[in-house]
Amino acid sequence: MIKGLVLYTMRRIFGILPLVFLLQSLPVVAQESTTLDPVEQVIAAGWMTRDREGDFQAQRILNRAELASILVKTFDLEKRVSQPDEPIAVLDVPTSHWAYRDIQLVWQNNVMTGYRQGRFFPNQRVTRAEAFSILAQAYGVFQFPEDTVAELLSRYPDADQIPTWARKSIATALYEGFVNIDPLTNSIDPLAPMTRGDMAYALSKYLERQETTAPIPWTIEEPAPM
Repeated sequence: MIKGLVLYTMRRIFGILPLVFLLQSLPVVAQESTTLDPVEQVIAAGWMTRDREGDFQAQRILNRAELASILVKTFDLEKRVSQPDEPIAVLDVPTSHWAYRDIQLVWQNNVMTGYRQGRFFPNQRVTRAEAFSILAQAYGVFQFPEDTVAELLSRYPDADQIPTWARKSIATALYEGFVNIDPLTNSIDPLAPMTRGDMAYALSKYLERQETTAPIPWTIEEPAPM
């Protein structure tokens, strides 16, 4: 009888072990399937690409021509123009320029504009303040009241470095989660150059916003006092 009990117990143990191993592996599989790399997301969406060697070059700084091309793809700007306008004369962007059509589209849609004397400066590097501000405007979300903007920006120690013209748009970008904040200093780094990695992060969050919209901050009900 004792021998039979031992055999029965061993069968139960060996029968349970595979189930234990399976249950232990499930959270890992689920986590791997739901954790998406921002770079892979934007490449899959067709908004950004790797170079010929397969390198994404996440640390490379964006220039204005590259930003224009990304915005056209992301927001499908070609379809926003109901009737093609007359080409805008851009002194430093000839028709042979690789981003000529994209620059025309961002200009016609008022997503990006030129500088003095009809120049676009396509090779000029873009700061984080400029890129996030332009992204928020292209996104087309509401602009917060001044007191809400001040409250949102007060959470970041370097918010005083944001140019005045970009404060509302940056507040929107921050609230929507587009800005990759420094996890150690909670800094925005608005005057730092915008890298391809920064833009990939922002666009991956924009993808998430297509499914879940952020609540309007001034309409959120405060919890009742305990």
